[in-house]
Amino acid sequence: MRRNIPGGAPWEPVVGYSRAVRVGNHIWVAGTTGIDLSGKVVAGGAYAQTKRAIQNIETALKKAGAGLKDVVQTRLYTTDISLWKQIGRAHGEAFRDIRPACAMLGIKSLIDRKMVVEIEAVACLGGKRTG
Repeated sequence: MRRNIPGGAPWEPVVGYSRAVRVGNHIWVAGTTGIDLSGKVVAGGAYAQTKRAIQNIETALKKAGAGLKDVVQTRLYTTDISLWKQIGRAHGEAFRDIRPACAMLGIKSLIDRKMVVEIEAVACLGGKRTG
């Protein structure tokens, strides 16, 4: 059974995507940025944007019946790889004990020039941690 989880962004139907998609025990969260509830990029640089992006991912996961503890993989994209420590610190604060598989990639740009980070996540429900 497939369940699309909308995030509420006005461009979701235009672009043709969902904030998250759940199929069985698996949840894929689309690329998520540090946008606040008013639709603006949060101030405070890469660290603040990463924290907010993870909060937005957590909101999508909750709507899908999961949480950050269920995340098994993240992909972090940044327009400035020299900011990796700020991005990594925020990611580490959220996922220190969860320890998903992770990749961080430097990319040319995101949709808004103020954005410096975008994160994708994959979650799996029902798995027992062994290590």
